[in-house]
Amino acid sequence: MQPTEKLSELGIVLPSAPKAAGLYKPVMLDQNLLYFSGHLPLQNDGSMVTGKLGADFSTEKGKEAARVVGLNILASVTAHLGSIDRIERVVKLLGMVNAVDSYTEHPLVINGCSELFKEVWGEDLGVGVRSAYGVSGLPGGASVEIEGILKIRD
Repeated sequence: MQPTEKLSELGIVLPSAPKAAGLYKPVMLDQNLLYFSGHLPLQNDGSMVTGKLGADFSTEKGKEAARVVGLNILASVTAHLGSIDRIERVVKLLGMVNAVDSYTEHPLVINGCSELFKEVWGEDLGVGVRSAYGVSGLPGGASVEIEGILKIRD
């Protein structure tokens, strides 16, 4: 099943691709690797999920925010490539979690994006290498930011 068919089966409608908020490219293709810049949890109404994990909301709420980030990534990739069906596999994700110093569940938060990609591409192709860590702040007070690399079919 193609990734776009899987999205439809899951009842997922992608949001509009977010615009760059600075001097960078949201997505860049180099040979068969597609790099995507850090994406934030922008919701369909234009608002952003903000706050610190461990102070302002729960790990589960952070995981939901990371899923929103994943949807925004898919929207940017679709805008750049025309379709996510050109993605062969997830190579790497780097997740940053806006958290208090004592917070330790960063990987559980980033699972929100990882689980979405696993749903779309399956266990073998949808799960790549990954790092997740806490930071003292993110742009606009965002709760989560994720960047990464995808492999494109030849």
